[in-house]
Amino acid sequence: MAAVALNPMLPRPSRILRVVSETHDTFTLELDAADAAPRFKPGQFNMVYVFGVGEVPLSLSGDPTKALRIVHTTREVGTVTAAMRQLRKGGVLGVRGPYGQPWPLERAAGRDVLLVAGGIGLAPLRPVLYELAARRRDFGKVVLLYGTRSPEDVLYRRELQRWGSLNNVHVSVTVDRAVGAWPGHVGVVTTLIPSAPFNPANVDALLCGPEVMMRFTAEALRKRGVAPEDIFVSLERNMKCAVGMCGHCQFGASFVCKDGPVLPYERVQQLLNLREI
Repeated sequence: MAAVALNPMLPRPSRILRVVSETHDTFTLELDAADAAPRFKPGQFNMVYVFGVGEVPLSLSGDPTKALRIVHTTREVGTVTAAMRQLRKGGVLGVRGPYGQPWPLERAAGRDVLLVAGGIGLAPLRPVLYELAARRRDFGKVVLLYGTRSPEDVLYRRELQRWGSLNNVHVSVTVDRAVGAWPGHVGVVTTLIPSAPFNPANVDALLCGPEVMMRFTAEALRKRGVAPEDIFVSLERNMKCAVGMCGHCQFGASFVCKDGPVLPYERVQQLLNLREI
């Protein structure tokens, strides 16, 4: 096992413990980490390999304190994730990681924490919520603003209710279009920002979702009075090597796999305004 841990390009075989269907196109895999998997920090990702098919980068979306279980939530968007969705309990995947820079939670101690997620972007923020809940006294107000396309696309419904019941935690969910008897807010996630209960002068904002959503969210936060140095984004790029060698995920002067995926908004602000970078 020691050789496996030292080789960043060699996947560790990990057995599937559980498969959860979250929505019509999104699912969660819980894998046995055994003793070979290093602990991860919220915001990091793994490279997950379907034997004979290919490899994809997936953000870690489980509880950071549960070292013996690897959790990934992903959408079926290509050949590898389609093959992954066909797997069942007892199947085996190859896993290497964790890689990348985490969310700056130590920096946020004593401050309000605002999480803004769009669609599947809630998955990389889920470990943050686990940690904030476990260390509730270390932080000020915790606010989660979550937007999806429709009510059927809402992830982690039970956990959203549980997080919203915690002391000094505010959870707001909005949908782009209401279907059926949806009782909640309708509109893009940025429409929740003006009334969200956080202190703009003492908040760290963590954004994850499509790049266009993060760009408009950052602009709305700036209008609310949040300083650009207090905004952080998680970029979803097509990582291949995950160690900064292949250049596939280069974003300006940064390599998302090793400099990110979590990056200060100030560092990528101008690049988010440009297409096809």
